[in-house]
Amino acid sequence: MKRRTFIKTASASGLACTIPPIFPSFFNADYSTEELMGKEEIELFGEGINLREEAYTSFLAMKKAAYSDGFDIKIASSYRDFYRQRGIWERKYLRFTEEDNMTPLDAIDKIIEYSTIPGTSRHHWGTDIDIIDGYPKITGDVLVTEKFEAGGPYEGLKLWMDENSVKYGFYLVYTDNPRRRGFKYEPWHYSYAPLSIPMLTAYRKLNVLKLLKKEDFFGSEHFTTGFVKTYLQDNILDINPTLL
Repeated sequence: MKRRTFIKTASASGLACTIPPIFPSFFNADYSTEELMGKEEIELFGEGINLREEAYTSFLAMKKAAYSDGFDIKIASSYRDFYRQRGIWERKYLRFTEEDNMTPLDAIDKIIEYSTIPGTSRHHWGTDIDIIDGYPKITGDVLVTEKFEAGGPYEGLKLWMDENSVKYGFYLVYTDNPRRRGFKYEPWHYSYAPLSIPMLTAYRKLNVLKLLKKEDFFGSEHFTTGFVKTYLQDNILDINPTLL
């Protein structure tokens, strides 16, 4: 049964403080399996922001700094629980198999170019954000690589983030390193490292294969041991090395 997620508005005090790029090693919080898989209610802060408190406070500081430099950071997506991710997965699976006549395996390969298997998304943690610049007026999909590149409406924001995001603890997850495997380059997806690093460490201790075998959503019957192992190595762990 889906639980209700609570959203709070945190104090904006201390927004001038930034997060150094070297993180302390004392993050030893325990995270439950349900929490890591997006099935447990967590406390989220900021209407329309939906992050854990520490990430929320740092995001506001970053947003304030960007605003001073002429950019309006808007969140296109942040926290997504297991059930919402399952809905995204199943809609894509049905579209690819029924409308595009793909085989189940081809459909799964297509989905995981950008979308995660339910229960494996970093967006389950309340630490990750997809962002755009709210100033340019555009049409169509906003999370498109070309819009963040030279000549695109979000080029300026991307250059600003390249120079400043780490001051606030936010790091690009899926870089444009040509040797990186897994999810394609996402110039919009940033993670709050002081929290997401220990959460990934905890996640790596889970038996994800066993956990996924208990789930029942479209396409999950085609997950083999080999597929899940490769998916975890390429899509979950082949990311910006700073976040490991």
